[in-house]
Amino acid sequence: MTPIGYDHKGFDALLGLQITSATEDEVRAEFTVRPELLQPYGLLHGGVLCSVVETVGSVAGAVWYGDRGNVVGTSNHTNFLRAVREGKLTAVATPIHRGRTQQLWSIDVRDEQDRLVARGELRVANLPTGNPVTEV
Repeated sequence: MTPIGYDHKGFDALLGLQITSATEDEVRAEFTVRPELLQPYGLLHGGVLCSVVETVGSVAGAVWYGDRGNVVGTSNHTNFLRAVREGKLTAVATPIHRGRTQQLWSIDVRDEQDRLVARGELRVANLPTGNPVTEV
């Protein structure tokens, strides 16, 4: 189950990010490191990892919040733990806190050998239906 209106054709498609499973308690995604995602030293660009944390955490928050409204990211803290040059990476989001007005998700990104590449925390604001920000 992915949130209604989730569009795989936008920025996530440029990254090659695919949501592989989504429940209220966990979202999984994967992508393959490609040359166009590398920074000048031949390593995966940190911005890619931040974007993956943002997307996977936002999808997780949206799935949990459901038809009550939308969620928007308000804080993204991503730590880069291992350099990556190639291969498939998997991101898994799990909840730390889910409240009335905000949520906090932990997102781990691992390589094919199950080594931790990055860990992020994403805070999202819950915007109930009818909120002017959600009525775009």
